[in-house]
Amino acid sequence: MKKIWIGFAFCAGFFSFAQEAGKAGELLKNEANKTEMQKQRNQIPGNKNGNPNSGFRNPNQNRNTQNRQKPANPIYNWDQNYQYGYAEVFLRIPEQGYYTVEVGDQMISNSSGKYRFFDLIPGLIPISIYDNGYLLYRTRVNVRNNSRLVLDFFTNEGLYLLGTSPLQNNYGDVWNDLWNSPYSGNSGQWGPSNGNNQGNYGNIMNNATFSSFLNVIKNTKFDEERVSVIKQQLNTNRITSEQVKALMKVLSFDENRLEVAKFAYTRCTDQNNYFIIYPAFQFESSAKELRDYISRN
Repeated sequence: MKKIWIGFAFCAGFFSFAQEAGKAGELLKNEANKTEMQKQRNQIPGNKNGNPNSGFRNPNQNRNTQNRQKPANPIYNWDQNYQYGYAEVFLRIPEQGYYTVEVGDQMISNSSGKYRFFDLIPGLIPISIYDNGYLLYRTRVNVRNNSRLVLDFFTNEGLYLLGTSPLQNNYGDVWNDLWNSPYSGNSGQWGPSNGNNQGNYGNIMNNATFSSFLNVIKNTKFDEERVSVIKQQLNTNRITSEQVKALMKVLSFDENRLEVAKFAYTRCTDQNNYFIIYPAFQFESSAKELRDYISRN
């Protein structure tokens, strides 16, 4: 029996407390033929440095790179394109060893047995698994937009699709929000501070400004309107955990408190103190949902 990896605790509906290899999930067909599986790949595309324990060798890894020059005018892409959607794939290999997993155009090699792939384009995505440079398994999975696929792989059993977990947030928007000008202290791009000591946080509300803002929220009649005003203000301002807690106390319902807490989390200057807002919820289930949300972010 193999213990469940705690990193997949959010998918408790797909796991039991104890799991036997190949006894959970839908078995995905191995499309790799014997010829491919018997041929070792000397270099995996995208593996820049190689790894002495992986069996992969990069012919360029011993080349002298001290004389390489930095580009004079590097090109940056601050606006990530999520028009095709966003998806994730989480794959676990509970067996000991150093494996490489390739999902779409991304590749991860490690011995931890945990492989998390983000920023995938939804659709039919190829998955390949290697052990010491040899192809073990190859198949394709259909990943829906704004969802995460969770899989287990066993060398003697195969690759099992345990289930699909919907994402409760538009991650693409979050990335763009954090990278683009409203949150930058540097004239339109995420980067160094421009001397206002705000750095990457943008405009942080001081106590006087926040006090005035809080009074506006208190004088707003309905919760829905309060939430709308809060979100509008936080689109151009940073906020502290204490300020988030104060805003939540003005709201009447946990549903709206939770919406504000989630929205404010990526705009909070001291996320490590975010635990102080849990008592602001009326129900423990709401606090638990926020903790689950934070753990995924």
